[in-house]
This record gives sequence, structure tokens and C-alpha cells, in this order.
Amino acid sequence: MTGSNIWDAVLARIETKVNRHSFYTWFKPTGFISERPDGIRVRVPNTLFRDWLTKHYSAVLDEALREVDRGGCSLEFITDEALAAAPKPPIAAPALAETEVEDPGSDAAQPGLGPRYSFDTFIVGPSNQFAHAACRAVAEAPSRSYNPLFIYGGVGLGKTHLMHAIGHYVLTNSNLKLTYISSERFMNEMINALRYDRVLDFRERYRSVDVLLVDDVQFLAGKEGTQTEFFHTFNALYDAQKQIVISSDCPPHEIPSLEERLRSRFEWGLIADIQTPDIETKVAILKKKAENEGIPLPDNVAIYIAGKIKSNIRELEGSLIRLIAYASLTGREISLPLAQDVLRNVLQNDDRAITIEIIQKFVSEYYQLKLGELKSRNNSKSIAMPRQIAMYLCKHLTTASLPEIGKSFGGKHHSTVIHSIRKIEDLRQRDGVFNTLINSFMESFR
Repeated sequence: MTGSNIWDAVLARIETKVNRHSFYTWFKPTGFISERPDGIRVRVPNTLFRDWLTKHYSAVLDEALREVDRGGCSLEFITDEALAAAPKPPIAAPALAETEVEDPGSDAAQPGLGPRYSFDTFIVGPSNQFAHAACRAVAEAPSRSYNPLFIYGGVGLGKTHLMHAIGHYVLTNSNLKLTYISSERFMNEMINALRYDRVLDFRERYRSVDVLLVDDVQFLAGKEGTQTEFFHTFNALYDAQKQIVISSDCPPHEIPSLEERLRSRFEWGLIADIQTPDIETKVAILKKKAENEGIPLPDNVAIYIAGKIKSNIRELEGSLIRLIAYASLTGREISLPLAQDVLRNVLQNDDRAITIEIIQKFVSEYYQLKLGELKSRNNSKSIAMPRQIAMYLCKHLTTASLPEIGKSFGGKHHSTVIHSIRKIEDLRQRDGVFNTLINSFMESFR
């Protein structure tokens, strides 16, 4: 990847890790300046941006850099004012040529854990209590409690936080060798190892650790070669009684195109889910975040934000950061009227959140059915297929659990919902026209 587009690649990764409003507030106004062997220079509007990005997003930036093969690379934020006063910057040094051998193990030994993600900073509530307890048990006694530990939940609910917390605890309290990696990075390193004939080194590196943390394992779906390699890595570590912790956005049986032998192994240990937090937990998260920033947050403001943001913790924290930034820039105290004004557009968008009822109405109108027919026991093809499509859309477009979806379709069992999701996923893979139709449905909600 050349220096001229490396920052765009980093931004593309960051956009998937932070909420939309934080991305457009803090990252969109930045720009690429140059790349040198020791780091990347990035333009920011002013010192507030420079300090805010450094303080609040260092872990996200480090993760994004690793994912574009710039792990360990430093970022230098240069303000517009400094650029205007300085001589013209030197021409960017060329990036590594594609023919130059990259050592796939150059930073694999580095855990790459975000410093903010510890058990102490994780807010425990009914929605995540079980997953938190399981992660604590694994951290305190690796390979002796639950192995493997499989954590799943929607985007921005705290899976990665718990993974990093395990890593920090293990590294602080033991001499065990630990590696944290995303499934995508695992795949990229495997490809590099094959390309440069370093497969044995690659296998040795990952099969010699004591604790392996693999984030977002759902991205292995459909990648047969990577699944085979990970299968053997999993077996080697499991047989050696080494701890494996895996995270995903859904349980093993819902990951499409996942080999059955991997699916069964993921289910050998403990599976723990994280649900959408209740309002009390969301208020506690907001109060803790504000306390860490040294900002007084009135209770009525915390309750207002928590009651309005229904999506995930990243959206929740992003709204608070936006409010704090606005108050800081304008010199105003945080109050309920200020929050209502600053977050007006954010909360309006959230009020239009997709619900099961909206999806049911959309599907029934498209197929010219009565809404009650989708909830009926009628299993004729003209009704069963639209019902399965609606269930599939509910799974992918809402935060509702499988039992909640089933209940909304006339009290169907969650196994019926799983069957419907799998059937639609299978049809999408086999039928291009059908896949295009489902894509158009999903796009209509965005």
C-alpha cells in the first residue's frame, strides 16, 4: 500500500470501529501529509483535535494501523496553523515495494491491547454480567476454567473491551505468553506466510502461545484456507491445554459458511453473550466516562442520553464525547438544554431506529400479505418465505434476540428463527437474483 492512500485506508478501518458521529466529528476533517519509515504525518485542524485524538482514540488508531500492516508505526498530528508556518514538508518516503519481503511475524508477539480496556473500566450490568464473570474466571485461571471461551454480541456492546481486559490481566499477573489478533489479521499473516514460504514460522508463532485471543471470528466465514489453518492451530493449542478466547457478533451456529468441525469446537467450552444494556447500565457507563474525563455530568443529562440512545455503547460514548467537545469549544456548562440542542440530529436519527414492527410492515406490503399472516401458523410457501425473509432482516437490522424475534412472529420458537436465517443465507449464496433482492431490502432501511 502506498503512502498516498495509507491514511485513507486507516480511516476506512476506523469508520467501522467508532460511531458515525464521532467519525465525522474527529476523523473526517483530518488529511494525509506524508509517510516516512518511522511514521505517518497527518493534518488536523487545530490543537484540540490533536490532543483529543491522542488522548481518546489511541487504541482505535493503533488497531487500525495494525490492520493495514503498519503496526508499531507512529502518528504525528500536525495542525493547520503549524503547516502554514512551516516550510514545505519533504516528499514522502516510498512505502515498501510489493516485492520486498515483509516479515509476517514482525509484530505478532505484541499483544496490541488498548490501555483503556481493563476490567476496572468495564461497567457491569444485567446485560453483560455473565460474560464479564466468565472473562474474569478465564483471566484468573487460563485453561482451567472455560476453554474455549466464546463471547458474542452486537456491535459496540463490549466484546473487544472484555478481550483486552483478559489480556491485560494475564500479562500483569503471570508470565504467560499471550497474543491478541483479529481474524482478518490472522488471515493476512497466513497469506503472507504462504507467499514468502514462512508457513512453519507462522504456525510455530501461533501454536506456541499460552493464551490466544481472536477477535471477530465471524470474518473467517467462507475463507476455507484460513479456516483450515485456524482449525489446526485451535487443535494444537487445545490439546496442549492452552487458553483460547474467541469473539463474534453471533453464536457459532449462526456464522454462515463456517466449517462444521470449527463450529463444533467453538461450542466445546463456554458460550457467553452480551445483550443491549438497560438504561441503568447506560447511565453508569456515561457517568464513568465523564468521571474519567474530569467532566461533571448532571444526572438528568445522563438519563436523557441513556434513554434516547438505543443502539450500542459506542453510540452512547460518542454522543457524550460530542457533547463534551461542544461544551469545551463554546465554554458552556453541560446541561439538559445544551444536550438536547447538541444531540438533536443524533437523537432524531436514533428515534427512527429500525424495529421488528417496521420490518414486518415492509415485508407484508411488498408481498401483498396481511400483517397477521406473517404471525400466523400458515406454512404455505407464499407466506413462509416472506416470514423467513422478515425474520432474517430482523436478525441483521435490529438488536432483538432470537427469542424476541420468534415471539414477535406469533410465538415461534427461537429454533424456528435460526432455521429461517440459515435458509435465507443459503439461498443468498446459491441464487444471485435472490441475493440482490435481499440486498435491496436491507439498503432500503439504511
